[in-house]
Amino acid sequence: MQLWELADLCTPWCIHVAATLRIADHIAGGKCEIGELADAAGADRESLLRMLRHLVSEGVFEEPSPGRFALNDLARGMLGAGAAGFDLNGIGGRMAYAWGTLLSAIRTGKPAYHEQFGLPYWEDLEAHPEVAASFDECMGPGHGTPDPAVLLNPADWESVRTVVDVGGGTGSLLAEILRTHPALRGILVDLPRTVANSAPVFEAAGVADRVTAIARSFFDPLPAGHDLYVLKSVICDWPDEEATAILRRCAEAARPSGRVVVFTGEESSPDILMLVLVGGKGRSLAEFRELARAAGLEVTASGRQRSGKHLVECRPV
Repeated sequence: MQLWELADLCTPWCIHVAATLRIADHIAGGKCEIGELADAAGADRESLLRMLRHLVSEGVFEEPSPGRFALNDLARGMLGAGAAGFDLNGIGGRMAYAWGTLLSAIRTGKPAYHEQFGLPYWEDLEAHPEVAASFDECMGPGHGTPDPAVLLNPADWESVRTVVDVGGGTGSLLAEILRTHPALRGILVDLPRTVANSAPVFEAAGVADRVTAIARSFFDPLPAGHDLYVLKSVICDWPDEEATAILRRCAEAARPSGRVVVFTGEESSPDILMLVLVGGKGRSLAEFRELARAAGLEVTASGRQRSGKHLVECRPV
């Protein structure tokens, strides 16, 4: 492979545009001919044809007959909620355009997201509810299958009665935990705009009667005295100082006998994306141990989860 091939931006941007125009949904709805697709998407026929043929050449979509397109496995990833992560009008656009600030981030060691959008990432989401909603959609149901196996030793569930999902978004992971363990009760903690959209998730899982949703920042005191505190896709979103503060709140709430479980990892591409967006980072197990120690937590067990992320169990000290 040549260096220019690695640097080529054509295919990624074509995917973003196809998702934004909801091409996969239009095809699934029976509009397969290029003229129909262009009309449905509000696009120029010839330009759309050229873009789709490029995607076909890259293995996204199929063209079974000239000018007529069909879905394949990759294209189905843009159906429905799957398009949210690519839609240039939502969170997909924020992440795509934010890459233009990478040079500043590498030079300074700090996110330069505000250079592109005028506000830091989290403040930008608060200022634009429609973008925040697409972020929640991307992180919620339809974005993979939540793995409820958040304890390394399954027998440990026998001692758990309440689970607090810290920064749990609209509750897809907590809903799956409660569905898998019918005796448990759960508490979801996240910002008001996010927990406001959690009720349908819990109702669909049949666990709404066992959940309390609390609208609160995880930088504030957390509900105290519960058995298990779970953080998934949270700590990697923050630099060390803020990540330590979040873990400290968990340690305070878990004392004296609760435990804290954190999903962590150091994947290269998400690690750079976190740098660009928010200054967060992936961490090795050794790096996480240091972070946990500073927050008043001791790592008691660790292992690799089915998703490939590290699963780390901690106790307050």
